Amino acid sequence: MLSSPAARTMANLGLVFALTIFLGGCGSFSLSSSPSVAPEPGVAPDVPATIRSDEIVGRWGLASFQNPADRARTEKAAVAQCKQPYVIGAGQSGGVIMHLADQATPQELRLKGSQSGKNFIGPPGPAGGEQDREIVSFDGRVLITRFVDKDAATRYGNMVYVRCGSRA
Repeated sequence: MLSSPAARTMANLGLVFALTIFLGGCGSFSLSSSPSVAPEPGVAPDVPATIRSDEIVGRWGLASFQNPADRARTEKAAVAQCKQPYVIGAGQSGGVIMHLADQATPQELRLKGSQSGKNFIGPPGPAGGEQDREIVSFDGRVLITRFVDKDAATRYGNMVYVRCGSRA
């Protein structure tokens, strides 16, 4: 038993020091040689689209429908629009040049994939964002999209793009 107060104080400080080192080592102990970094919460990794941007670059006849029963008629109307085609250009950063909903000036947009297998066209950011449009179907000749934003989707409906002439 320690008889002097100084000896007890030194013993207590030694015990505190030993516990501090022990507990500090528990929080940083790792068997791997590289430090682990926790992923940022809520940030999903980018999923590549199954459609490449060069597949949709070109001249397109454009029309839209609300009622799925009008799809065939709308495709014919889109073909008639090839006299004044909607041009989807190639972007400088690998995207496509298109309009966002209600925007007069086209800009470079990205093709984005999602965990669910859906493809989207929109500005940089997570797939399925409010400014994106979902690619409902694409067979190389006919591209059908629908805006994610409910208001824009109601106003514009299903956008039908039919390739004009041969593939660009």
